[in-house]
Amino acid sequence: MLQELSHMDRITQLQDEIQQILMIMSKSITYLTSRTNFVQVSPEIPITKHRNQDKYDPPDVFEANQKELVTDLIVKAKQIEYLINSLPEPEPEELQAQRLQDLEEEMTQANAEYIRAVNRAKDLHAQITEVLSMMLEDTDAEVTEDLPP
Repeated sequence: MLQELSHMDRITQLQDEIQQILMIMSKSITYLTSRTNFVQVSPEIPITKHRNQDKYDPPDVFEANQKELVTDLIVKAKQIEYLINSLPEPEPEELQAQRLQDLEEEMTQANAEYIRAVNRAKDLHAQITEVLSMMLEDTDAEVTEDLPP
């Protein structure tokens, strides 16, 4: 039937089950309105429309199909109820606020570490650039000294 899943998976599964029950309801209404024969329910109100015999189900088939549709709706409703009952209780607002505060502090710390790392990388880049420039100047000076005048 329904498998044990994480909270987010249960919510997704709940959404899917709700879509399925809506589909069952839609198909049920379509079936009930398109496959029934018009029956006079009151002597004061005459039947003004008739359907061909191939356009509606016989009463015993129609009754059996109605029971099957009701069973499908009940099963799906119980599955939805099970999923709703399996969802965790909402966390108190104080705990949510504290958790958000902790996350904000962690984010601030991580941002500060990131800024320090970027500054360190910039310093290292400047040092390497300076060393390479000095090496190139020394090499240029040696090459020009070796050239005849």
